[in-house]
Amino acid sequence: MVTSKAEVIATRRMGAFRHLTLVAPQIADIAKPGQFVSAAVGGHASALVGRRTVPISNASPSGTYGGTVEIIVDSDGDAGVRWLAERRAHDEVDLIGPIGRPFPLPSSAVDAVVVGVGASAASLSWLAGQLRDRGCRIDLVLGGTDDRHLVGVVEVRRIVGNVSVVLPSADTSLAQQVAAAVRQLLRTGDASVVYAAGRAPHLAAVAAVAQPFGVVVQCCIDEEMPCGTGLCGSCEVPVQSKSGDRHSIRCCTEGAVLRADRVRWPLYLQDLSGASTVVTS
Repeated sequence: MVTSKAEVIATRRMGAFRHLTLVAPQIADIAKPGQFVSAAVGGHASALVGRRTVPISNASPSGTYGGTVEIIVDSDGDAGVRWLAERRAHDEVDLIGPIGRPFPLPSSAVDAVVVGVGASAASLSWLAGQLRDRGCRIDLVLGGTDDRHLVGVVEVRRIVGNVSVVLPSADTSLAQQVAAAVRQLLRTGDASVVYAAGRAPHLAAVAAVAQPFGVVVQCCIDEEMPCGTGLCGSCEVPVQSKSGDRHSIRCCTEGAVLRADRVRWPLYLQDLSGASTVVTS
């Protein structure tokens, strides 16, 4: 993990999101899908305090400007995220990264289901490209609260033949829609692994529907990570080891990618919202 004064060299709008490309060679050299960067927000004259942690959507170790990293931020987010979304070419952003464990890639070609919801899906076209290069067959599910909050539909369709887009309906939540799409793919396909990125309720739903199929779920938890270094302890996730030992891990250092069967989802959701809602049917 390194610190970088990263210059913004390009921005573009993607629905409700803003895509930023920043020069950060040391981060780009070692970044992998599933990892994050922590960005200082607000500038010196701002009342905003702290950092925002966002997924890396791509990294290029070499290029015209040297190594670059790409991030996608929600223009409808909180004040700190909006500050990031408002950066323009030649602005400078203080970055720490790459943060966390990346998605583990299979050693041989397998069938995989890849799932992403909202801004959490930022790195999935990058991940899908690496899976394709290993000969994997991929089905991809993208979810969003509305059309504006779907990330990278055009990009992933260049890589993956089968892309399912899901939105909430009047009587079905986004988590339920995502879970139903994943269940259908597992019923009709031969996937041996699910890669999922999203907020806890969406990941809990995916984990619940995958369990009866005996499929491993590697989930990238989109959690609030105020410091990005593990010092503040604000991004703890309750887990259980293979031996049954129950403890908590810090999402930014020991996650954010975890096996879904390690996470104690009911307790985690209760900690986050005071009530757990896991889709099981």
